[in-house]
Amino acid sequence: MESLVQLFSSTLGQYVSEEVVIFIISMFPILELRGGLLAASLLKVPIIKAIPLCIIGNLIPIPFILIFIKKIFSWMKRFKIFRGLIEKLENRAMSKSGKVTQYEFMGLVLFVGIPIPGTGAWMGSLIAALLEMDTKKAVLAELLGIAIATVIMSILSYGLLGSIIS
Repeated sequence: MESLVQLFSSTLGQYVSEEVVIFIISMFPILELRGGLLAASLLKVPIIKAIPLCIIGNLIPIPFILIFIKKIFSWMKRFKIFRGLIEKLENRAMSKSGKVTQYEFMGLVLFVGIPIPGTGAWMGSLIAALLEMDTKKAVLAELLGIAIATVIMSILSYGLLGSIIS
């Protein structure tokens, strides 16, 4: 993840401010808030400035995924060129949905909040949409998950990682 963060930071950093870089990274799938906070610490953006930018960036895609992804996937599956990719994404999401299905709300909170590869708000939103979870419940679970991820990644990026790099 660190190499992806550095790639985004160096590429985008030529054209926009560090704050915009971490905001965009936080919106991007795979990297999300985790990558945004890591980039912020590497770019020496103060944590008090980084946290709101990363949270807002991570939140922006959630309602669009929850509301529109099934319709978008359905439309894309009509085209042979996209069908395999969409089915792969759906299967991947559903393969990760075990705890979310079992524990519903708390499962989604933990899925989004615990920063391990393949988890986060994007995948959590996709799983919630495919499982047809109540949108309000899913948004609340993801907000709590993002709060947990923010605390964990702030400690890792600015605490442990910050002390190692300095």
